Amino acid sequence: MNSVPVVVLSILTGTWARIYLLRIDYRIYPSYPQGYVIHVMLGAIAAFLGAVAVPAIISKDYQAATFLALAATQFREIRTLERETLSNMEATELVPRGKAYIEGIARVFEARNYLALLTALLTSLTAYLTPGATAVKFGCALIFGALLPVLIRPVVQGQVIGDVADVEIAPIEFDGPMLIVADVRIMNIGLETVRQVYRKQGLGVIIKPRNPNATATLANVGQRQAIAHDAAGQLGIHKDIDEPDYTPLVRRQISTGCVVMAIVPSEPQPEALLTAVRNVPILEGARKKPLASRAGRLVD
Repeated sequence: MNSVPVVVLSILTGTWARIYLLRIDYRIYPSYPQGYVIHVMLGAIAAFLGAVAVPAIISKDYQAATFLALAATQFREIRTLERETLSNMEATELVPRGKAYIEGIARVFEARNYLALLTALLTSLTAYLTPGATAVKFGCALIFGALLPVLIRPVVQGQVIGDVADVEIAPIEFDGPMLIVADVRIMNIGLETVRQVYRKQGLGVIIKPRNPNATATLANVGQRQAIAHDAAGQLGIHKDIDEPDYTPLVRRQISTGCVVMAIVPSEPQPEALLTAVRNVPILEGARKKPLASRAGRLVD
């Protein structure tokens, strides 16, 4: 079978996989059109690396197949690119993402290029292994390559806060100048005018973990910073530069492991805040599973 059409088909399906997994969400990242162009082209390169591997091996050109090792270097560069870009943008955010969130985003972009390579490689392999006429081989490879990203996407999306914890509105109170949410002291607010703003349009939430794994995950400082950033990004924030009193803070309730947050959003809609917090992704670097260990199970 002619390897050129197989390679072309595999590159197209691999590039389609990268495009399918690439989207702009509320974080406005990647940007459009520059960010799209960069990631689609990198996805096409990854697809090319996967597409030519099977024909090279079948033709016993093992030396040509070894350039798959270049993919690891290329994808590490993608991760570095994303990390540096987001880190450079951090100073422009009223509520920063935090290093853990940035690292998580960088890992996602690296992994999705591996998926583009895998899709192209498996498409090529399907074309060669499917018995029958050439048209049948190409038809099966095309269907498999087109459906694979759709099947993979739910697996790679990961969990969100709403999957591991219950999120509820909690009242904002003051003990003198001390801001309190669900009996947790958040910060000292000296100006009465600022306290009045919190009383008028401030919102508090309490996040109750459902098991020790969730408790350990929510204890991570990077995970808590991600919650504050996403909530502020989606609801807006009553804050400008050099106004630390309005910075949303996330604190732990030490006795229970619950997490609370006080925020003054531009639009004080409780249900919108609950939805935003529930959809904050669980960061890979923050995920903990103490119940997977014997000691953790004994504690539980």
